[in-house]
Amino acid sequence: MKKYNVGILGATGMVGQRFIQILHNHAWFNITEIAASPNSAGKTYQEAMQGRWLLDEPVPENVKDMKLKDVNNINEIAKNVDFVFSAVNLSKDEIKKIEEDYARHEIPVVSNNSAHRWTPDVPMIIPEINPEHAEIINAQKKRLGTSKGFIAVKPNCSIQSYTPALAAWKEFQPYEVIVTTYQAISGAGKNFDTWPEMKGNIIPFISGEEEKSEKEPLRIFGRIENNIIVPAEEPVISAQCVRVPVLYGHTAATFVKFKKKPENKDVLIEKLRTFKGVPQDLKLPSAPENFIKYFDEDNRPQVALDVNYGGGMGVTFGRLREDNIYDYKFVGLSHNTLRGAAGGAVECAELLAAQGYISK
Repeated sequence: MKKYNVGILGATGMVGQRFIQILHNHAWFNITEIAASPNSAGKTYQEAMQGRWLLDEPVPENVKDMKLKDVNNINEIAKNVDFVFSAVNLSKDEIKKIEEDYARHEIPVVSNNSAHRWTPDVPMIIPEINPEHAEIINAQKKRLGTSKGFIAVKPNCSIQSYTPALAAWKEFQPYEVIVTTYQAISGAGKNFDTWPEMKGNIIPFISGEEEKSEKEPLRIFGRIENNIIVPAEEPVISAQCVRVPVLYGHTAATFVKFKKKPENKDVLIEKLRTFKGVPQDLKLPSAPENFIKYFDEDNRPQVALDVNYGGGMGVTFGRLREDNIYDYKFVGLSHNTLRGAAGGAVECAELLAAQGYISK
């Protein structure tokens, strides 16, 4: 098959680097443009990344000698791409404008950024959970006056560690959730070399994270009504978000109450183990064969052992048990820069391509 031509906006940052790494030899997508700030424009990717490459794997050969363009040079970039991934590091207003400018130039934008997550006609998608939200793209294109251009986003990395369980248990109507997330430092775009004060340390605050963790699952569980996405009213979620000295992997300790009580915990475990979505049915290139893995062992999931489950695109759960205040409690784990960031956006783009929203 002929591959889709792809641009990466914000290619020099942590998430941009992960896009570069994931898309190296991707089955459907071929990188044809990379872009960053005006300061990096004109440099080869290898030159620009000197001393800035944060991943364990080396810079892929296919992009080393590619020249970076100014992310604002939309006309030039648009000539060579079918769509773009956005991971630009700008203010929220600047991100909103530049992503909408690309869309108005008839270039679909699949964004890792949070700027458009609450734009009413922009779908925020976890492909296994709410693929039907892509239907709002048609209303968005009417607003933008485009035939092909639109914006789609993926949600915050932290919610991937517990929201899939709530989706798997939808029939039991979870209505109240308490969650504490223990989040890796790569979620801040750093590693231990660039953030040495995190070694052996915990910081009990991540700016803006708790609001995202409490509200974004409700948009994922929402419905399309009158050409906008209306968030669900339940479950009500209370979150605490803590930065911990881990490089990759967000862990969530979660408590949940159900309106319809499950017969026992084995029923809940079976729902986790059999849960799948459209990406598994379509066999999308980035989709893990089994989205969720449940561990019976009391000491799993562990970051060191389980963060790369399903190539980092799967989610793992364990320690499900009854609680003496809430109905049940459990622990979840997801890879924050794969499933939670760049990988989640890539799978979202695969879904949109399979659905016909992105064309060659």
